[in-house]
Amino acid sequence: MYVTVSGLRTYYEVHGAGRPVVLLHGGGMSAESWAQQVPALAEHYRVFVPERRGHGRTPDAEGPMSYAGMADETAALLDELGLREARVVGWSDGGAVAMHLALRRPDLVSKMVVIGAFANNDGATEGSAALLSGGEESLAMLHQMFEPLYTALSPDGPGHFKVVLEKWLRMWQEGPLLEVAELAGIGVPVLVMQGDHDGVRVEHSAQIARTVPDAQLAVVPGTSHTLPLEKPDLVNRMLLDFLGDEPAPMLFDLS
Repeated sequence: MYVTVSGLRTYYEVHGAGRPVVLLHGGGMSAESWAQQVPALAEHYRVFVPERRGHGRTPDAEGPMSYAGMADETAALLDELGLREARVVGWSDGGAVAMHLALRRPDLVSKMVVIGAFANNDGATEGSAALLSGGEESLAMLHQMFEPLYTALSPDGPGHFKVVLEKWLRMWQEGPLLEVAELAGIGVPVLVMQGDHDGVRVEHSAQIARTVPDAQLAVVPGTSHTLPLEKPDLVNRMLLDFLGDEPAPMLFDLS
């Protein structure tokens, strides 16, 4: 389905029934990236999967992209859909957008999961930084990763890919621009999740989890930046456990 948000015809999907869960995809990706999570979540929740500007079936718009700007557009989307609050799950860029959303519109977020995302570029691994460097090898890899998907779905046509890639790359190189200390202002439960071979330093995720007042940390062994695709059953079990109303009691907390 489509809804007009700030003048932009924005694509989104809805699956299942119940309380709302919003899935925010990664940079360069589309709603299809959540294909292995949607069926499991839709058994319990009404799952909304929007595509942000310049991604998937949503067109690009004039001007640069930023995580804060896309958080504001996500908030406008939820307002337009009449969602007063939602459980928000963000992966990679979607996780950075979710963090901004929780700080800028705390009324809209009741729980949050951040998968493979850093608050600022200090959290990037060497491999992640190299991929986003903008060098010849970096650009070739980014074209290989994202151009086929963009060409298949974008209403702006294949010729616009170079334009949107330049916007993505500028945003990635700038980073989410959040100080970890700012995340102490997030007043809802948060699950910070990443692979042990992710593009985020484990120490950074641990710092986020220590800073958010009510946070949990999950480092999934033997997985990378695409852990929801690599171990979907495990990720889905953790999502359903965290998003539910009755967390398992801790019997021997030594923290």
